[in-house]
Amino acid sequence: MLVRRWLAGAGLVVLTGAAATLYGALSASAGDAAPSGAASAPVAAGAAPRAATPAVPAPRASKDPLLSGKRRVTIVRVGSFESGLSLLDGGRLAEVDDDRGRQVFVPTPLGAGEYLIKAYYGGGTGQPVCWQARNPDNGQPLYVAGAPCRADDPAQRFAIAPAPGGGAREYLISNRWAYLRDSARSGLILEELGDAPPASSFRFNDTGPAPRR
Repeated sequence: MLVRRWLAGAGLVVLTGAAATLYGALSASAGDAAPSGAASAPVAAGAAPRAATPAVPAPRASKDPLLSGKRRVTIVRVGSFESGLSLLDGGRLAEVDDDRGRQVFVPTPLGAGEYLIKAYYGGGTGQPVCWQARNPDNGQPLYVAGAPCRADDPAQRFAIAPAPGGGAREYLISNRWAYLRDSARSGLILEELGDAPPASSFRFNDTGPAPRR
């Protein structure tokens, strides 16, 4: 009789211990689980983190004398061969390897890193015309053409910012977040970046004092 009671008691202890162990395991599992309604997206082993959107420098005032409105410059796309930017007569901004069009520019500050880009003939002669962003409204890319200078026209207010990782006096040029770049099909165009880094940067070369007008 005594042995039977002892065996019954021992069995009860074993069952109680097993139940406690199972309860503890279930409690730990519940504590590790995400709370109801919380998003829990497992990350696959070795998965690369999502790439951040490329940083684009914000327009700001520059201390470069070439951007003071007191110097005239030529502009060359970094990576181009023997070509410079020219605002062609009656046409658009292009790269040329001769003396066509207006190839002398005076970036004139408007504040907050924005500029009128005045275009002159060689040596800074003639009345200036200014760069203006144009939309052809035919599905083709935006481009730059010449127009009478108007500081209050948003299409003529270009941002000029140092090119990330670029050399001295290498800049990005944009108008309302559309960046000037080279296109194999369309020449120089203005294009919004999305998640892509700017495709073209430009070197400014000092050619002397700006015309007095």
